[in-house]
Amino acid sequence: MTFIWYSKCSTCQKARKWLDENGIEYILRDIVLETPTEEELNKWIKESGLDIKKFFNTSGMKYRELGLKDKLDSMSFDEKVKLLSSDGMLIKRPLIIGDKIILGFKNYDSLK
Repeated sequence: MTFIWYSKCSTCQKARKWLDENGIEYILRDIVLETPTEEELNKWIKESGLDIKKFFNTSGMKYRELGLKDKLDSMSFDEKVKLLSSDGMLIKRPLIIGDKIILGFKNYDSLK
């Protein structure tokens, strides 16, 4: 599985620590240095079964700076994917890509 994170994010740090303590192997990927592509995001959104809005980091500065709270509803799916792929800081993290697609760090117990 791939663990996509931002090293300065405290939630990402906690999630990585949890993975390590539970002996779960992963490939580490920095969300800023290797921002997911439109193709990857399309695939992951489809596989997750989640609404694309769940993939946005709504608590991030970039999200607020761009005023996305008021803009997302009027954007097409493709526009949203393109926007997400333009800046890793817009994507909710951490993100686990494996048998399941998991956003954030609340439900990792299913990985054991």
